Amino acid sequence: MNNILLINDMAGYGKVALSAMIPIMSNMNFQVYNLPTALVSNTLDYGKFDILETTGYMKNSMRVWDELGFTFDTIATGFLVSEEQTKLVSEYCGQKKAQGAFIFVDPIMGDDGVLYNGVTENTVGYMKKMCQVADLIVPNYTEAAFLAGKYTDKKVLTREEADDLARTLHGYGAQSVVITSINIDGQTSTLMLDGEDDRISVFQYTEIPVRFPGTGDIFSAVLIGRYRSGHSMEDSVQAAMKIVEKLIDLNKDNADKYKGIPLEQYIEVITK
Repeated sequence: MNNILLINDMAGYGKVALSAMIPIMSNMNFQVYNLPTALVSNTLDYGKFDILETTGYMKNSMRVWDELGFTFDTIATGFLVSEEQTKLVSEYCGQKKAQGAFIFVDPIMGDDGVLYNGVTENTVGYMKKMCQVADLIVPNYTEAAFLAGKYTDKKVLTREEADDLARTLHGYGAQSVVITSINIDGQTSTLMLDGEDDRISVFQYTEIPVRFPGTGDIFSAVLIGRYRSGHSMEDSVQAAMKIVEKLIDLNKDNADKYKGIPLEQYIEVITK
């Protein structure tokens, strides 16, 4: 289980998306293939940026890789630029899942209660199709609420509502669900529905009041890497939480947080 395909955007400057996930997965002994969904000049936090969509390149690369006989044990998807691209990736993942690939989906669509600019209800619909082919989905609370079509106007959920949200997403077809940054009964938490035993667990944590782009990508990379290396889902989720918390704490005084965490300096912390 060493071949992994990462489908996400590539930033020219900043440790986010592919720039964050490739070094982590490589150091966890995965053979990494990457398929950029867009080339982005820099992290969006700077306020000015340029984006080049790469859908045509993606189609051609998929065709070439099939002709070469490349196979993937795991596919992890992240930022998808358009509805066309979302449909393309969902169909591709469906084909590869039928051949035995494990499908991980981070349905990047919004945060803080709102969808990102350019994300439409049609995109949400296509992301639901991604959930149908996924073995594991990891939305944040905003994305989970829009995918489920409920709780989009609430900042705090009861435990019963949180469980209902996870089971709704599980009902779309994903075997397991992890919801990050969800406030349950006043406590920021990560919720996990483990499809192996249909058990829901909640892991609480205390937020460090600084923001770095790319921490979600680090979380995903650690979670995928540990789980696909034989660790339990619970162990993988908790390890990802602890590592992201430690990296934020170590870098909380950095002058320029917009570029993300300089994670190559902390590879031993991340992959030990």
